[in-house]
Amino acid sequence: MITIKIVHNWKKKARKNEDAPLDMRITIDRKSYYLATGVKVKASEWIGDRVVNRPDADELNKLLYIMNGRAYEEVQACMAEGRTISMVEIKKQLWAVNEESSDKPTFLVWVNEQIPMLRLCDGTMKHYRTVEKRLTEFGKFRKWSDLTTENIYMWDAFLHGLKRELSDAEKKAGKKADLLSEATIHVYHKCLKALINRAEKFGLIAANPYNRLRGEFGRGEKENVEYLTEEEMEAFMSLHPLAGTQMAVARDLFVFQMFTGLSYSDTQEFNIGNYKKVDGVWKHTGTRLKTGKPFVSQLLPPAVEVLERYNMQIPKIGNADYNHALKALGYAARIPTPLHSHLARHTFATYMLRNGVKIENLSKMLGHTNIIQTQRYAKVLAQSVHDEYEKINIKLKNKKK
Repeated sequence: MITIKIVHNWKKKARKNEDAPLDMRITIDRKSYYLATGVKVKASEWIGDRVVNRPDADELNKLLYIMNGRAYEEVQACMAEGRTISMVEIKKQLWAVNEESSDKPTFLVWVNEQIPMLRLCDGTMKHYRTVEKRLTEFGKFRKWSDLTTENIYMWDAFLHGLKRELSDAEKKAGKKADLLSEATIHVYHKCLKALINRAEKFGLIAANPYNRLRGEFGRGEKENVEYLTEEEMEAFMSLHPLAGTQMAVARDLFVFQMFTGLSYSDTQEFNIGNYKKVDGVWKHTGTRLKTGKPFVSQLLPPAVEVLERYNMQIPKIGNADYNHALKALGYAARIPTPLHSHLARHTFATYMLRNGVKIENLSKMLGHTNIIQTQRYAKVLAQSVHDEYEKINIKLKNKKK
């Protein structure tokens, strides 16, 4: 036996006089399934299986009637064709009714409108705009009813087939593009999930399909974290490009990052006025621009030397020019690892751990959201120690032979 009925507040979570959801209950052989209709009303507005005491009551009742009809038609079609009754297909029918009766923009149009309102730093804004571009290329998230777990799996497969965009310098050098890394794909999923969460909060969709896929699309374990050894740090700091040039600015900014742990975006917002000089030491407690998480900062001598060279201000340079200059500086210092701005932050972290800073305190210095993010640096150093042991082990074995 199959019954279809609209029920109010079936989870009993809404308080008295609060809006509660109307869900469609489909019972098949005494087993019930609940599908969201996207409509919410108070208990006093749901009487006799109808919406009452509201100016939009007729409109909502018409919507629910159409939904009920679509669900019944899908059930009848499944029975006639000998197919298994699929709640996923019925849910799509409900969402389609919602879209047909609404003047809200399509998902992609809404994404384009919302991104500027997110108050993101330049780097994160660039990520979201790239995600928007990829969503357009993917082409399966146009309507709100397209936001299904099935399409998210297809989105993941689509991302795994993409190659990263090369810079002009890499193109000139004839470098071939690699597939997107797991970390990059994780960022795509993270951005899309955040946008859908926003839509759910605005009542544009009933639920975020990512909530049913927890743990499915992880960050991926990076094999290693790049950083400079203390010898490489010294080699870099021994460089002294001509003052006032882009190379000199890049050199000084990288040194400043290595001894503060600040990201590029945080350095560009740096203001010495936020620091207090206590017993000759500059100290500050602030929040990271990217995450809004608190961090504790103290300016070490090499960082102060950089500031004094620029009248206690941070030298300004565009991120692309900065990274381009760093590649040349790394080559000049004979550092095998290609330099980039975030490598300075990794170097700060490993430098602090090597010199006895507790991992809990390092987490506060970096402004990490949790200590798990910081622990990867400890793992890197542990692996480095094991590598040294292995070198000695091989050397002793060869000597014995």
